[in-house]
Amino acid sequence: MSLQKLTISELLDAYSRRTLKPSEVVQSYLNVLAKSNPTLNAVLQVDTQRSLARAKQLDSRESEIAKLPLYGVPIVIKDNILVEGWQATAGSKILENYRSPYTATCVERLENAGAVVIGKANCDEFAMGSSNEHSAYGAVKNPWDISRVPGGSSGGSAAAVAAQMCLASLGSDTGGSIRQPASLCGVVGLKPTYGRVSRYGVIAYASSLDQVGPLARNVWDASRVFEVMAGCDGHDSTTSAQTVPRYTELLKTASMKNVVVGVARDWLEGVEGEVKKTFDESLELMVSAGAKLVDVTLPSSKHALATYYIIAPCEASSNLARFDGIHYGFRSQQKSSLNDLYCLSRGEAIGAEVKLRIMLGTYALSSGYYDAYYLKANRVRSLIQKDFEKAFTQCSVMAIPTSPTTAFVMGEKSDDPIQMYLSDIFTLPINLAGIPGISVPCGKDKAGLPIGLQFIGKHFDEATLLNTAHSYEKVRGQWDLPQLGVV
Repeated sequence: MSLQKLTISELLDAYSRRTLKPSEVVQSYLNVLAKSNPTLNAVLQVDTQRSLARAKQLDSRESEIAKLPLYGVPIVIKDNILVEGWQATAGSKILENYRSPYTATCVERLENAGAVVIGKANCDEFAMGSSNEHSAYGAVKNPWDISRVPGGSSGGSAAAVAAQMCLASLGSDTGGSIRQPASLCGVVGLKPTYGRVSRYGVIAYASSLDQVGPLARNVWDASRVFEVMAGCDGHDSTTSAQTVPRYTELLKTASMKNVVVGVARDWLEGVEGEVKKTFDESLELMVSAGAKLVDVTLPSSKHALATYYIIAPCEASSNLARFDGIHYGFRSQQKSSLNDLYCLSRGEAIGAEVKLRIMLGTYALSSGYYDAYYLKANRVRSLIQKDFEKAFTQCSVMAIPTSPTTAFVMGEKSDDPIQMYLSDIFTLPINLAGIPGISVPCGKDKAGLPIGLQFIGKHFDEATLLNTAHSYEKVRGQWDLPQLGVV
């Protein structure tokens, strides 16, 4: 069997039997990456020497396999998450050539558990986008059909897993940026509860919404990565002190029996026909496996799109003020005054989508408009949170399509921001509520493009969420990845 066919659990088993070594596994994945990345543009930086040196160090630590839950697992990190000595552009020209002096907590924990970073993934600039067409370093292509988008903003992270360039990757999710590309690329993507994973070392977009999570081939693999990096961090005051369960141990007894799944049917408007059909078939599959369906309502979620596109740009306008061409990163050479330096550096190096959101946020926070926009949006956010709390008194998890469509053709929505933003209509409310969500593959359309099913859980109840997703995965059956990149 090709090394690229192994899951994390299978790879760890091979290591424990001493039939594989990290150096040969990492070299194999680097070979796939070198072959496929020129076509997909999913990974922005590779440091072969550094990655192989790390893998060879692990070769000599075979006696510690049982103590290292991610021993020798090749991973790719989204380029807005810092890794010491690696670049961190966040997909923006204004951070070209910037290299991080420290490592994000989430990555540090993965490396301490034995994972090997083999690349930094392309992404929409500053994680703002739903198609990964907004990177200063070129668009990422979908491994299932390179004429189509992989989703965004973590499109590079999703494409890298789907194309078997790595066994898992990290992405960030502010309004659906892990789950939506996971859906479009046919992989598993988890957005944890806000505060479950540290944001220390993550280049901020919207601080009250951003969360880091894993993308992987199946729920067990995503759970293993998640349980390693989750937990309280003294560097991030928003992280929770709640105990992190051993999710992979809990999956051993996962079952769909007696799981109560909430379905917000009034939330399904605008869903593409084949996506709706596959979603309905998924619900029937859950019932056949012992689940119970109940109808729930989320009346305030119809305002989620407008609410998000006030709150997120407001926070972005503040967070991105630090990228000024003075301290680090890109600096314009066309200047005659300090004011020109600021204006020209940001004007030349920041892309159109990011400029749009900065201006929206600056306007909404300006004198005379704060109460009318930002304050009101936060009140609606509270209503959305209360809707979910009420719905969860009737069910243990909820189910909804991850995206209303499958992967669309590149450039199709570039001139229509509203249609682009609607790609996240089923993921945005989960970020506003701060609750966890996971996308798992559930089928394909007639063109062979993946369709994602999203499960939504209660605050800090990733255990139930992952158990349900894993149980669904078992009754759904084997899921194949595209052949591109396999050697």
